[in-house]
Amino acid sequence: MGSLKLCDSEYRFMTIVWDHAPIGSGRLVELCAEKLGWKKSTTYTVIKKLSERGFIKNENAVVEVLIPKESVQAEETDYFVERTFDGSLPNFLVAFLSGRKISQKEAEEIKRLIDKYMEE
Repeated sequence: MGSLKLCDSEYRFMTIVWDHAPIGSGRLVELCAEKLGWKKSTTYTVIKKLSERGFIKNENAVVEVLIPKESVQAEETDYFVERTFDGSLPNFLVAFLSGRKISQKEAEEIKRLIDKYMEE
């Protein structure tokens, strides 16, 4: 599998698919018109493109997800941290938390996640 990167419009489209799949392509056209302002032809072009790239499957006018949202988000996050913070997770966290306060509950959840993913 190649890159899981999506451009902004593809990501917004996939958000609709992730939220509603499996979904009839006709209904997907309606949702894309409503939420993205897309024409029918635009939606079908993106369905075809993302089917060819392996993100979704369109069979018998039903669109299904092949790549979960979490996989795409993980790759996007890795790319962002690498590009913006030279791959430094601590630098990312300092920038993210700069000027904001987190609750005790959020702090405990972050600690729990760190413990869960910490190398042995």
